[in-house]
Amino acid sequence: MAKNKKRRDPIPQNFKSVEELQEFWDTHSIADYDDVFQDAHFDVDLRSRTNLVAVEPTLMQELVKRSHAMGVSTETLVNLWLSKQLTQA
Repeated sequence: MAKNKKRRDPIPQNFKSVEELQEFWDTHSIADYDDVFQDAHFDVDLRSRTNLVAVEPTLMQELVKRSHAMGVSTETLVNLWLSKQLTQA
């Protein structure tokens, strides 16, 4: 005999806001939609560490602007400039 599938609301194609998305999932169980989702597999290196440095927002905007103009990532530009400064010191 076929399983009795519980009737479920369709997942909206587009949510008008984050709040609308939250409201939908606050009132629905993801377990009822297990046929719609796919498993995700990925590796995480927990040994890796990132050093973070706070940059004043207007400086960061200028760094981003200049790095884009040079065709390099902001990280690359900062590393190049810091390396240059450290070798001169």
